[in-house]
Amino acid sequence: MSILLGIDTGGTYTDAVLFDEDKGVIETAKALTTRHDLSVGIAGAVSAALAASEVPASDIGLVSLSTTLATNALVEGQGGRVCLVLIGFDESALSRAGLSDALRDDPYIIVSGGHNADGSQAHGFDADYLASSLDALKGQISAVAVAGQFAVRNPAHEIKARDLIWERTGLPVTCSHELSSKLDGPRRALTCVLNTRLISLIHHLITSAEQHFSETGIDAPVMVVRGDGALISAEVAKLTPIETILSGPAASVVGASWLTGEKNALVSDIGGTTTDSAVLQNGQPRLDTQGATVGGWRTMVEAVDMRTIGLGGDSEVRTVPQGTKLRLELGPRRVIPLSLFAIENRELVYETLERQAKRGRHEEHDGVFVSAVGRASAHLAALPEKEQALLDTITPAPLALDKALKTRMQLATLNRLVSRGLVMLSGVTPTDASHVLGTYQNFDAEAARRGLALYASRKDGLGQAYMPGADELARLIIDRLELSSAEALLTQAMHDDGHEDAGPALFVLRQKADGQTGDLVKMQMNLSIPVIGLGASAPIYYPGVTALLGTDAVIPEHAGVANAVGAVVGQVRVTREALITQPEEGRYRAFLGSGDTPPKDYPSLDAALSEVQTHLDEEVRRAAQSAGAGEISVKFSRADKTAEIEGKTSLIETQISATASGRPRIAV
Repeated sequence: MSILLGIDTGGTYTDAVLFDEDKGVIETAKALTTRHDLSVGIAGAVSAALAASEVPASDIGLVSLSTTLATNALVEGQGGRVCLVLIGFDESALSRAGLSDALRDDPYIIVSGGHNADGSQAHGFDADYLASSLDALKGQISAVAVAGQFAVRNPAHEIKARDLIWERTGLPVTCSHELSSKLDGPRRALTCVLNTRLISLIHHLITSAEQHFSETGIDAPVMVVRGDGALISAEVAKLTPIETILSGPAASVVGASWLTGEKNALVSDIGGTTTDSAVLQNGQPRLDTQGATVGGWRTMVEAVDMRTIGLGGDSEVRTVPQGTKLRLELGPRRVIPLSLFAIENRELVYETLERQAKRGRHEEHDGVFVSAVGRASAHLAALPEKEQALLDTITPAPLALDKALKTRMQLATLNRLVSRGLVMLSGVTPTDASHVLGTYQNFDAEAARRGLALYASRKDGLGQAYMPGADELARLIIDRLELSSAEALLTQAMHDDGHEDAGPALFVLRQKADGQTGDLVKMQMNLSIPVIGLGASAPIYYPGVTALLGTDAVIPEHAGVANAVGAVVGQVRVTREALITQPEEGRYRAFLGSGDTPPKDYPSLDAALSEVQTHLDEEVRRAAQSAGAGEISVKFSRADKTAEIEGKTSLIETQISATASGRPRIAV
């Protein structure tokens, strides 16, 4: 039987698992994720797993990849500069669904056109205006998102715009009707913008992986985990990377279920950048049918009902003024831990920390370093002059941040370079705190101790040092991380129990963390299900997290590679939907959702149903085959909405859904 290879590319580590469907996990391996060239980290993990197991590369029958790359990019505000083309909308659409905030300073074009709710044309499509507007943006954008009014009822204008953009610019284009069949144009446009912004990131990841597989002698189908835990082919993922948001977390839930055998639990996966929690119910992850929320954006992507917070082992630690005192903050931005950064930059780190410690007057950028990690891309828009000048200063050698920035005004420029993924910061993190406390010892513990000592000595408004020393600050950082993790899990559990206000329960949790009890009233709070802790650092943090929550911690043997396990045990699953309405007596109109087919009228409901089911069956099978499924089975569901009008039951609409599923094709 063929061996399956699961890979998870996280913010810090790339994991590889060799898996036999009869024997389970055969071998695991880890390598540092190399953001400047992801193929290096992938090659390291895969090569280590193959060498340790002595499995020939030619025996690999399937490769499946999960990644936190898209999730992290949305949380950290990264991605390429895109243009949004709105067809048939006015400026007010930008104020809905957070669309304007998601665009940031990226350009948009409003074009005449669009359709009505019944699929008829509302206004003519202004191709000339779109063409001239695109010409004015030449060289300034890396991809284009297109969203038309009621495009899910008639995609004709989105298709015209897509064809024009391809011909005019050659840039990647995403149409909103390809991502969702649901109404709510602004939220569909938001989803489209995020998808477009992620294209270059995910494309780079997949092509890097494919290149290594070819060089290694692995000739097998390549799959990617979707946000609901299902699998899609690599080619589909390149076009719709938005579907891979929560890919890593979804894979972790699937992997957690397989590794532990637990049917009902809270699954919490702590990585370098984020901590993700989800509910495992009756052996299946609970899905958010309203659309996944990541980085504050409510998308139209059906995914695991996951709560993602910008908190992980590599979260940035800051001490910020609060009145005359200093306050500790963690995340959401990921930085390279000092202990890890010092492995390749020992002289720079030690000399800088010593220089800054001797100065006596500690600045906010002390203990922080900056390095260029961006990659060249044919679709990467030219940088503004100030950003390019600062990037040139940083390239090629890493610098202490107080040497890289000449003025405070450059800080905003630096943050833009960080958000574009072109530079990376290094500083104190919970990973460094764990090195100081001795619970984690993989990197340079002495660099971590010196960095924390520098942070601890920072003076508040009264001239007092923030903490007595590195050990006290390390304990505070870990306590804060454990409490924040517990708060996230408790909020998730309260939400899933139907309680929108988790405030009272959080109050009890914080009292417990502070060791406080009331004189007259003693309040208690416990979770009724266990917590499955995942991630390489789960054994370090989750005993403390579950102690606060009053429940058990279940940490499986392969907790550190659960995502990679989940990547190979999932199924391909594709759903397509269609809608039938009755505009008038004796006329039934079918809207075929995500397809490129315009609406069509039929004389009877039976005729419409027959045509729709035939169309959906063909479309969903074709989509499942493109997504990489082998043997495919299709299930239909139907939901009717009716109303009583003058004593007679009349059809308002019929929703038809077709789901195709099957295990991925495996090379033999």
